[in-house]
Amino acid sequence: MKAIKYLFVGALTLSFSAPVAAQNDAKAVFDKATEIITSSPNAAKDMKALYKENKKNAEGLVAIGRAYYEQKDTVNARIYAEYATKLKDAGGYMLLGDIASLSDDSNAGGAAAKMYEQAIYFDKEKNPKPDYLPYYKYATVYRKVSLPSAISKLDDLAAARPDLAQSGMVNILKGRVYDLANKVEEAAEVYNLVPFDVMEDRDVVSAARANYLLGEYQKSLAIVEHGLKTAPRKFTYNQLAMFNNTMLKDYDKALVYADKMLNQSDSVRMNPETYGVYAKALNGAKKYEEAIEVYKKTLELEFDSQDKKAGVIKDLADAYKGMDDYENAVVYYDQFLKTVSKASLTDYADLGRLYVQYADKLEGDAKLEKLKKADGIYADLAAKNADAQEYSLFWRARVATMMDPDATQGLAQPFYEELVNTISAKSEMDNADRARMKEGCNFLMVYYLKIKDDVPRSKEFAEKVITIDPENETAKQIQGL
Repeated sequence: MKAIKYLFVGALTLSFSAPVAAQNDAKAVFDKATEIITSSPNAAKDMKALYKENKKNAEGLVAIGRAYYEQKDTVNARIYAEYATKLKDAGGYMLLGDIASLSDDSNAGGAAAKMYEQAIYFDKEKNPKPDYLPYYKYATVYRKVSLPSAISKLDDLAAARPDLAQSGMVNILKGRVYDLANKVEEAAEVYNLVPFDVMEDRDVVSAARANYLLGEYQKSLAIVEHGLKTAPRKFTYNQLAMFNNTMLKDYDKALVYADKMLNQSDSVRMNPETYGVYAKALNGAKKYEEAIEVYKKTLELEFDSQDKKAGVIKDLADAYKGMDDYENAVVYYDQFLKTVSKASLTDYADLGRLYVQYADKLEGDAKLEKLKKADGIYADLAAKNADAQEYSLFWRARVATMMDPDATQGLAQPFYEELVNTISAKSEMDNADRARMKEGCNFLMVYYLKIKDDVPRSKEFAEKVITIDPENETAKQIQGL
């Protein structure tokens, strides 16, 4: 098991609630101890002398322990932390908690939390305004044991420090803990209660990302734009601004931020997701050739899931479609269906529509070939899922009318007729049913009149049209025959 490593605010805190003078003294002790550990030829003797100078000074003992801790000597760090706890010092318990949190033991979080609990207790004993840090450290390590209990500890902080609750600091700490626990909705909820100017850089990023993942693109963008006011060259801000504007379909603005992200940021850290969204923005702005180039570059990278890779392939197919290059569009869409872990009915239906659009650009046998491909896809769709039956009939009928535009072969008749019968059997019709019913009956009343010369049958469908579209002039004329 990998060693548990927790990132904390104030990792180098020596005595978090001590007066300034005491903190300065502790810093001096820390610096001296670090010098002894790293360079003194008589380290043991010199440290013993430093210990004697501080054996009744809890802040000094913690400082020595911290110096060992920073040099990854947790054995000696623990010794000095325990000396400090004998003086009932909160800083000693804080250091013991930090040491416990580094353990490979599965109980490390709980053990560290117990030490932070002690730090909270002794700090409250001495200080009317206890420090936030042990509460936050407790919540951070205990989130893996019990997230509700971790958040409850921050509620305790709000009760002990109403000023921090009022300023938004407690909600910031909750947001950080939720973020570490991958609780996106909860993180966004508490971050959205915090004024922008209270947030640190990492909070701006976390709040913006959480809202983005929840689809709250306007909220996310507002947070990012605040961050950009003070850090216009920050890659992550420009990246998230591009993401949000792309999702909001403001592609021109997205490309402005893409340029800032790629060419005006202090550092550039591209990954498949970032390339994919950049290409989507190019695609949305109808810069299809540039989008295709970026999509193909993206597909050369390592993806953490096949479905993410499949999404990029699908977008690449859309870019080719945008250029009316249907030959490549169907190739990549077929590749998408083979790559995605579980293609939906809509995914398969979209391939059928792609072949219909492809056929519409062709003539003669080439057109007929693509229409037959589409018909086969819709037929297969119904065979695989009964819920797709009506959808399949509707589109097979439309494809048939493209293969037989003057209806002399009657290719669309059986599909439209079965579609009308299926919808007619329903107790209620929704808007989609009515639209399909109208299209089917319109075709059939004309087909039976002009092609089959069957007036009674034509009138049957004309009456059905009138129930849906009372002002339909063609239906009225057929009724009057």
